Amino acid sequence: MFVRTLVALGALLSVGNFGPDLGAASAAPQPAPPPVSPQAAAAGLIDVRTVVPDAVIDLRYATQNNFVGVALYPADARCLIHESMAPGLATAARILRAHGEVLTFWDCYRPHDVQVRMFQAVPDPNWVAKPSQFARSHESGLSVDVTITGVDMGTDFDDFTPRATAYATAGVTPAQQANRARLRDAMVAGGLTVYPGEWWHFNGPGASEPRPILDVPVN
Repeated sequence: MFVRTLVALGALLSVGNFGPDLGAASAAPQPAPPPVSPQAAAAGLIDVRTVVPDAVIDLRYATQNNFVGVALYPADARCLIHESMAPGLATAARILRAHGEVLTFWDCYRPHDVQVRMFQAVPDPNWVAKPSQFARSHESGLSVDVTITGVDMGTDFDDFTPRATAYATAGVTPAQQANRARLRDAMVAGGLTVYPGEWWHFNGPGASEPRPILDVPVN
């Protein structure tokens, strides 16, 4: 379907390099998210709302509204990302914000044991990454599943059909294709790349590199 940068990024946000534009799309100031757990901080994970304060957090795996049909995360799960993703996501959000749009996050960091349960439910590597002895992508906090809030992309999240591929045309209207392209363009401007098999999945630099498996709670 990675040294700490927060201090420097905070300085950039304070002068507006990556922060919200002061235009019609600006939302009311949001309270700062609470600190992440010591384990998350040690792994270089941060709450995405520290860099995208207007993000809509809809973690599907914290609900039954997902392809497994049961909640895989606790109800208080947070959208955690590796700190190296912060500048790129802030840039993408700023670009969309200029057009009155915001990002919805469906999944962020994903614990290894959850990946195992997902593959047990759908043991098809074309749709669900097969767990290994290393962490990659979501398991490293270096991938996110996102959409533009309230915009028709042609399929829902985790739609295991050809229409869900990033560049699908069959069964996807020109308007829906344009919406996907607008999301891709914003994310690419932030240095992220789309996974061709899923229009909603974007990787940060180094997402495919094997790393030690993290044992970090999502809340």
